Amino acid sequence: MTAWVFPGQGAQRRGMGAGLFERFAHLVAQADEQLGYSVAELCLQNPQDRLSSTRYAQPALFVTSALAGLARSQDDPEVPTHLAGHSLGEYAALFVAGSFDFVTGVRIVQWRAELMARATGGGMLAVVRAPVEDVLRALAEGGHAELDVANHNAPDQVVLSGPTDALAAAARDLRERGVGRSVPLAVSAAFHSRSMAAAARDFADHLAGVTLAPPHRTVLSNVTAGPYGDADVAALLAEQIERPVRWSDIVRRMLADGVTEVVELGPGTVLTDLWRAARRRHHAVPSPASASARVPRPPSTVPAAVRPGGFDPGRLGDEGFRRDHGLRHAYLAGSMYHGVSSTDLVTRMVRAGYLGFFGSGGLRVGAVDGAISRLERDLGPGATFGMNLLCTLDDPRHEEALVECYLKRGVRLVEASAYPQLTPALLRWRFTGAHRDRQGRPVAVNRLIAKVSRPEVATAFLSPPPQALLDRLVAAGELTADEAELARSLPVSNDICVESDSGGHTDAGVALTLLPAMLELRRELAARYPVPTPLRVGAAGGLGSPEALAAVFVLGADFVVTGSINQCTPEAGTSDAVKDLLAGLDVQDTTYAPAGDLFEIGARVQVVRKGTLFAARANKLYQLYRRYSGLESLDVASRRSVQEAFGRPLDDVWTEVAEYLAGRRPDELARAQEDPRKRMALVFRWYFRHTSRAALNGDADRVNYQIHCGPAMGSFNRWVRGTDLETWHARHVDVVADRLMRATADLLGRRLAALGGKTAPAAAQH
Repeated sequence: MTAWVFPGQGAQRRGMGAGLFERFAHLVAQADEQLGYSVAELCLQNPQDRLSSTRYAQPALFVTSALAGLARSQDDPEVPTHLAGHSLGEYAALFVAGSFDFVTGVRIVQWRAELMARATGGGMLAVVRAPVEDVLRALAEGGHAELDVANHNAPDQVVLSGPTDALAAAARDLRERGVGRSVPLAVSAAFHSRSMAAAARDFADHLAGVTLAPPHRTVLSNVTAGPYGDADVAALLAEQIERPVRWSDIVRRMLADGVTEVVELGPGTVLTDLWRAARRRHHAVPSPASASARVPRPPSTVPAAVRPGGFDPGRLGDEGFRRDHGLRHAYLAGSMYHGVSSTDLVTRMVRAGYLGFFGSGGLRVGAVDGAISRLERDLGPGATFGMNLLCTLDDPRHEEALVECYLKRGVRLVEASAYPQLTPALLRWRFTGAHRDRQGRPVAVNRLIAKVSRPEVATAFLSPPPQALLDRLVAAGELTADEAELARSLPVSNDICVESDSGGHTDAGVALTLLPAMLELRRELAARYPVPTPLRVGAAGGLGSPEALAAVFVLGADFVVTGSINQCTPEAGTSDAVKDLLAGLDVQDTTYAPAGDLFEIGARVQVVRKGTLFAARANKLYQLYRRYSGLESLDVASRRSVQEAFGRPLDDVWTEVAEYLAGRRPDELARAQEDPRKRMALVFRWYFRHTSRAALNGDADRVNYQIHCGPAMGSFNRWVRGTDLETWHARHVDVVADRLMRATADLLGRRLAALGGKTAPAAAQH
């Protein structure tokens, strides 16, 4: 097994590319036109020592490495099993693997070089000839919290990045401790560090307009040290600018996969030398079969002092979950009804390497279809995004129509929420298109993440579907016999999210008891129903601080899903008035109220209490519904109170409700005309629709706002108090995700260091 590897910046030298420029003259001409200068002259003559400049060095290295890859492909019939590149070299690897054409590669590398060249201040320090563990331990004990790991090149070679004075202090400290040899690098900025975050965001915006395909060969990412997934090329390339180069882990992965030879394409032999040293140290190589079945989680490359706290946030949660969903972090933005989790919110999350779910609950199918069109337009073909499927037991036809829409539009990922039981429509969506792969294993093309809060519901989702429902779908022609047969070997969902005390629909569960119970349930079901794919359990509800995220990750959560905090972001599809109110909440400012969609059975939602009368009035309505047989039997005082809350006579409300039902659900209208109590329920449920619209629109009648929210909002407000995120205008949903995941990793590192008897240095949280 052979790997082709491509060097990064620093390998450039005068004379590189000789012989390639004539061979690929047509491509060189295209590069010259894009760059505005002669790349051959730059590489062969190096006028004014331009190759020492980031602005020129990166395009030159990409062109020469990409052409070297093309030449090798033409001259050598052997196809490499793996491709990888050190930092900039990753672009040549992706080009050879077909992620983009040559001119596109030149264009995006040119822009990357420009952004990185603009960065000034800071520097980099290589520390060699010492075990990396010794270097990081010394830095942690010395309190050098301003430094980041930039490159982890080998077990005895690490590169640090950060402010120049902090690097100088670290070099002195290491020298006094007798740890390795420190060598300052000739660079203009602190590359691959937190100081490059702005450049990474700008680069992500640039890549949003570029078509990047998943590589058709195994390309190992600098960010994850694992293979690229189906939809994470742009996200990982943007993140690579500020994240450490995990070259040592990439080499370890290649060895574990059975790679026996490395071919370095480009100037120099640095990567070849690192490979040979690693092979000499390599022992007990895992079999290729076991390595490819599940990527081993590598040791942390980020120490307490270098990435404050000692953990890489990209390693929190389950690696397989991140890989399968194309994520850089195991963090999702859950859906919020009526489009509060908007297309803008979903788009921003996806572009940042996360995942978001559009809030289709409460919307008509036409509006949902339009949202899918906007997401496809904004994200481009092949992008992964999620849509919500909210259970509507009182209106199964709406669920069926929504499933029909998702199947027609090719939606591949759905968040199922508020399901007390499985429904035929849900199973139809999940198993339509099920087939066997080339190895004969059953595969469901439609992926499902189910929000659950009860063990019996979790059991239903983590198990194969009931035969009776499959038979019903086959009889109705909604699944083929083959699809139904394959469904018997698959779980309804590989991924469930355990929802604790959340905003909106909630059973008010406690994560500390609910999540461990669900993890044990998963173990039992995995033994009872062996399936070809892993079962994973995430956590939601109450997640508004690093402490909360750290707690559920320590409990064993494979991923986290936030909700309440995301509706107080610029991208959320609700009114500024609501966001102003949310930004002022504390942890005690929410309460419980009846759920409008499940009013009759007493289901509850968690809502904002502070500044509104909605919860008190909604609870009063439910009490009246339980006590009286119809509107006509209400006592005078109660009728007056209800009409005061509604702001209009009850007869007018019923007229509006009846007109609505006549056009959409005439059967429901007929039942209400025969049943006074049913009619009363429908009139009372009008209040819930009215209060939702008032909040979404920002109406002046703020006391009637219905805002689904949990105490996580107050927790988040406390955490960001006094920082740039205190105002909601700065709380972009991806920024919130980044800050929380980074701070969670920092917190875990500090706490574990303290438990081990060594307290890690304090670090900024925001």
